[in-house]
Amino acid sequence: EVTVVFQQLFLWPHMTLRQNIALPLKKFGEEKASNTVNLLIDQLDMRDFADRHPNEVSLGQRQIAALARAFALQPKFLLLDEITSALDIEYVATILKKLNILREQGIGILLVTHIIGFARRSASKVLFMDQGKIVETGGPEILTEPKTERMKDFISLVNYAHKGN
Repeated sequence: EVTVVFQQLFLWPHMTLRQNIALPLKKFGEEKASNTVNLLIDQLDMRDFADRHPNEVSLGQRQIAALARAFALQPKFLLLDEITSALDIEYVATILKKLNILREQGIGILLVTHIIGFARRSASKVLFMDQGKIVETGGPEILTEPKTERMKDFISLVNYAHKGN
């Protein structure tokens, strides 16, 4: 019922990305596993690299495969740690769309990210943490209108870094 995608990904190196995605689905039968994997490969635009091994693709492509494996299990809850760290902007948008669809289907998603824009567009509730402690909570609006000085400082730094100064 709970599926986790860690920042380290944990893909089997001797299996293709397709096989990695299909592995936990074997218990549902070959046809269901194949249909689910093919659908995810299409939805996540993986056709060009799904049949390669993890060491033959980019980190971002491995990240997409790890997400596809998590999505394939259709869990009640997804725990996602920095899942966009190696993705280009187009894949970030693809993942954002998929997460919003899953949320609309009632799947609970706990997402750890440092990408403020991604958090703003994907979160229904935001918890800002500093040194393991919750500093501020609220809806996505706290990312544009923070209340605490610590969060204001963080948002200011993020804005500064994104302006390229």
